[in-house]
Amino acid sequence: MLSNPFNSFSLFLPENQLIQSSRSMETTDAPPVLTEGEPALVEELGQNVDQIFLKVDELEKRFNEVEQFYSKTNKKQSNTSKGSSATKDNEKDKQLTSFKKRKQDASRREAAAAKRMQDLMRQLAGLLRLHIMAHKWAGPFMQPVDVVGLGLHDYYEIIEKPMDFSTIKTKMEAKDGNGYKHVREIHADVRLIFKNAMKYNDERNDVHVMAKTLLSKYEDKWIEFMPKVDEEDARRRREEAEAQLDVQLAQEVTHAKMARELNSELDAINKRLEEMREVVLSKCRKMSTEEKKALMTVLTQLSPEDLNKALLIVAQNNPSFQATGQEVDLDIDAQSEATLWKLKFFVKDLLQSQGKSPTSIGGTATNTTTTNNNQNKRKRETNDGPAKPTQKKSKKPS
Repeated sequence: MLSNPFNSFSLFLPENQLIQSSRSMETTDAPPVLTEGEPALVEELGQNVDQIFLKVDELEKRFNEVEQFYSKTNKKQSNTSKGSSATKDNEKDKQLTSFKKRKQDASRREAAAAKRMQDLMRQLAGLLRLHIMAHKWAGPFMQPVDVVGLGLHDYYEIIEKPMDFSTIKTKMEAKDGNGYKHVREIHADVRLIFKNAMKYNDERNDVHVMAKTLLSKYEDKWIEFMPKVDEEDARRRREEAEAQLDVQLAQEVTHAKMARELNSELDAINKRLEEMREVVLSKCRKMSTEEKKALMTVLTQLSPEDLNKALLIVAQNNPSFQATGQEVDLDIDAQSEATLWKLKFFVKDLLQSQGKSPTSIGGTATNTTTTNNNQNKRKRETNDGPAKPTQKKSKKPS
């Protein structure tokens, strides 16, 4: 039960008296000013607030980054993954363990892949030297076409990308990053040599016939060589998929760490704000009797949920106060000044968030007065829910 400490004040006031008491919350209250002679404290609190605003702005940016990452991650997972959450968690744990191991071996793995590709390119170069470049018809394709010497004035109009075996050899031996990265690039350039010759020269031309013959011979050798290339490509795809997973897991680890840090920093800010609030409350003036009456009046008009929050404020500052029983007896005169001002701030913040003013908190009040020797009661529901007003009625005073 919530009881009233004022003999002339009851939970259920006539409407005009309720409005008058509510207005006093807004118009007759003096602000909870700090005591005089505290300019240094006021300045320090102002500086602390400015620092907190800057910190909150920074945390908001980091929070948005984490939120966007997990929003995208959850969307991808919902579109691509199936199964129970427990299965997914187990899979992620296995992936993370595998990721840590692969991360340690990343450099070695990349070097091994590069070495395997170099071996394949050397093998293809050996195949070319033995079966193609050593052929008796390979001469016209060993060096770049002498366009000027042969008077081939339209050559560059027909051939977009000239190619020859000496250019391939130079590119294979390049050490400046301009060389071949994959054996299939060499394969494409070898085919280009013969395709260019067949494109520029008529089918009856000797060069065309030689190019066609050598290309057929090369394609046969490439078919024999291709299983090795396919095997390496499949292995690379697996490693690239693992690398992509590694990137994703690394991002998850990073953002999970950011989330933990954000929680810790927000807890620190909340603690700092609470300490500042306590300092301010300890310096506030004493609340008047009329202000207490007005505060009590507004408290009786709160919703069960909001009233429960108000009672918890009292309990936090008064360990002996029982806010969770079926009946609660609140003696407002027995509360500390800090508790009273916290209740006052809570009520005003609540009204502001609801877009109301204190004059509208009462709504349609019960037009009766019940007085019971300072023991007016507000009962909690028997299901341990938030407190609700007991609907008592009495005859109007004569």
